[in-house]
Amino acid sequence: MKIRPAREDDVELIFSLIVELAEYEREPDAVTGTPQMLSAALFGEKPAAEAVIGEVDGEAVGFALYHRTFSTWECNEGLWLEDLYVRPEHRRARVGEALVRHLAAVAVRRGYTRLEWAALEWNDPALRFYEKLGAQVMERWLMHRLEGAGLRSLAAGTGSGNREAPPGRGFSVADL
Repeated sequence: MKIRPAREDDVELIFSLIVELAEYEREPDAVTGTPQMLSAALFGEKPAAEAVIGEVDGEAVGFALYHRTFSTWECNEGLWLEDLYVRPEHRRARVGEALVRHLAAVAVRRGYTRLEWAALEWNDPALRFYEKLGAQVMERWLMHRLEGAGLRSLAAGTGSGNREAPPGRGFSVADL
């Protein structure tokens, strides 16, 4: 098994693995990017992310795509693992572990203080895998997202994204 940095000629491969991941995560129509956009994000003038490829016997079988984060409390950088995917037929070959171990080493080598990611609550195999690696679930933290029309509306000052507060939350964006 080998973990290597992604190269520009890997973009089509990585994009195909992203599509496989979206299918696995039951969101096959959610991939709206293109290989050209991925190429710019990984290898353009100002790369936004990095990727590594997991190979078994010279065959690419998985990838990890990640980018920098910043902790205000620690005043230091970290890594966010955006996506980790290993093809099903290679999941018991410890490729996923090698990919995450590689990213942990990248973080340590760069002097970063953390490696973080999110996992779908229904993905029991992934959750068990991350637990075996020693990762802790951040149970008190909820991820939030603004996207599409809600993002544009809030940015333009013409709305507050989702106007309905979740149950039990009696505040609005204006209160913040």
